[in-house]
Amino acid sequence: MKGETIMDLSTTYLGFRLPHPILPGASPLVDDLDTVKRLEDAGAPAIVMHSLFEEQIRREQVATSRHMDTWSNAHAEALSYFPEPTDFVLGPEEYLEQVHKIKATVQVPVIASLNGNTDGGWLTYADLLEEAGADALELNVYALPTDLDESSELLERRTLQMIWTIKSGIRIPVAVKLSPFYTALAHFARRLDDHGVEGLVLFNRFYQPDLDVEALEVTPTLRLSDSSELLLRLRWLAILHGRLRASLAASGGVHTGLDAVKALMAGADAVQVVSALLKKGPERLRTLRQELESWLVEHEYESLDQLRGSLSLLRCPDPAAHERANYVTILQSWRTRGAAVM
Repeated sequence: MKGETIMDLSTTYLGFRLPHPILPGASPLVDDLDTVKRLEDAGAPAIVMHSLFEEQIRREQVATSRHMDTWSNAHAEALSYFPEPTDFVLGPEEYLEQVHKIKATVQVPVIASLNGNTDGGWLTYADLLEEAGADALELNVYALPTDLDESSELLERRTLQMIWTIKSGIRIPVAVKLSPFYTALAHFARRLDDHGVEGLVLFNRFYQPDLDVEALEVTPTLRLSDSSELLLRLRWLAILHGRLRASLAASGGVHTGLDAVKALMAGADAVQVVSALLKKGPERLRTLRQELESWLVEHEYESLDQLRGSLSLLRCPDPAAHERANYVTILQSWRTRGAAVM
C-alpha cells in the first residue's frame, strides 16, 4: 500500500523466526477456538496456551472421579490435596485435544504449557503434548517454598531434574517460566541454560491471597497486571541479555507499545501479553504491534535487532557497580527532592 511503513520487526524466539515479538501469553483465551482465531487475525505470531497443572494429571492418575468419590470418607485428607474437577475448564485429555484443535486452526507455532513443582509421572505429558501437535513447551515452575528444612539448592535441583526428564523425552523446544525469588537468579538461569533450555520467561506472577477478617477466611484474589510490574522484568532482562544461549521473554506489565519497547531495549527476544488482552480483547495485539512499529519509525530505527539489548547491562563494563550506583542515586534523590521543597 502506498505510504505504508516497512519496518523489520522480526525476532527469533525458541528457534522460531517470528514476524514480530508481541505474543499472547498464557490465558483462558485459548479455551475458545473462535478467540484463538481472532488472536491470529490480530497478528499473533504464536499461540501460548495456559498450563495443564500437575494436580489435574495426578488426580486422574490416582483414580477416576467416581472411584475417588466412592472412597471419599476413607481418604478425605488425601483427597483434600486435589482441586475439584470443576476447578479446571480442560482436563488432561481435553487439554491434549485442545492442542490438536488449535494446531489445526492456526498457521503459527503453538506453545503448550505444563505447571508443576515435583518430579513425577505427570511429566510424561510433555511427550503427549508433542504428539498432540505442540511446537514448543513452556514449563511453568510455580512453587511457594514453605518447608523450613528445604534449601534453595534443593529447590533448584528439583527444577533441573524436571528439565532433564522433559528434555530427555521430547524434541520440541522448552522454555522455563520462572519466579523472581531465587536466591541467585542469574546463576540459576545459567544452570538452566547449561541444561539446554531454549528459553526463559520472566516472570511468573504469584497471586496474593487476601484475608476476610469477618469470615476468618483466606480469599484468593485476581488482580490483572499494570505497567508498573514491568520494572522487575526490565532489570533481569537487562542482566541476562547476551549472557545466555536461551531466548528471553518478558511476561507481566506489557500494556502499551512503549512497554514493549522498554522490554526489548532491556534485552527481550519476545514479550508476552495477557492482562491487556483480557481487558481490551484480542484486537489489542494489533494495536500494540502498530505502536511498537510507530515508535521505531519515529526514532529512526531500521530494525528490531538495532533496538534489542541497547540498554542491557552487557553494555556496561561493570554491571554490579552500575546497579549499586543506581541504588545509591535513587535513595539520595528522595532527600534531594525533600530539601528542594523546604
